[in-house]
Formats: sequence, structure tokens, C-alpha cells
Amino acid sequence: MSVLRLQNTYVVASDMERVRAFYEDGLGLGRKFADGDRWIQYDAGGSGFALCGAEEAPDGAAGIVPVFEVADIEAAVANLAARDTPVGAIRDMGSHGRTAMIRDPAGNPVQLFQRAARPAE
Repeated sequence: MSVLRLQNTYVVASDMERVRAFYEDGLGLGRKFADGDRWIQYDAGGSGFALCGAEEAPDGAAGIVPVFEVADIEAAVANLAARDTPVGAIRDMGSHGRTAMIRDPAGNPVQLFQRAARPAE
């Protein structure tokens, strides 16, 4: 398995409005898009950064979650499971791609992401 890049980092927010105000008004991040109180994506100088509502957080994730993009999520999950890494189910997110939540040895949540294949034009 090899990581292609750090695709995104998100903060799980139990009070989305308060946390949103901090990042937008306090830090001045520009909003790229929002899906209600479920997900807000920001322009953070070329890096992916988002807020995730508690109800959207996978497998009870909390705090700050790094998201690593991989080419083959099944192979990545199998490799980590063989190393006794706690691995959650692969979640299909339609045209966005697929994700899987894992935990590092300290118990911190880490998410894997495989981009959806683009349809041929």
C-alpha cells in the first residue's frame, strides 16, 4: 500500500455553527461548498480542510481526522487488517469515491479515501 497524498483533514464539530464561525470569521477561511450542517469544505491555501457534523462522522470519529488518498482501498484495508489494525467497513460515497475508517496504534481515527473513477468522455 502506498499513500498518494494527504487528501483532506477535517474536524468533527458537535456545534457546527460555533466551529464554523471560528474558522470562517476568526481565521478567515473561504467556504468552497457546504452540505447543510453535515459537511463544509474550505479553501485553505491549496490544502483540503473541512468541518464534519457529528452525525456525518464515520464510526464515531471525533477530533481531527487526516484523510489519506490511496489508489486501491481494498488492498489498503486488507494490508492494514493483516497487521491487526482496527478497520471499519468501506463506505461508498457515490461519485465522490469510497472511504474506510481505521485507527492508528494510539487509537486515533484515520480515514482512507479512494477517488471514484471518472467516466470516459
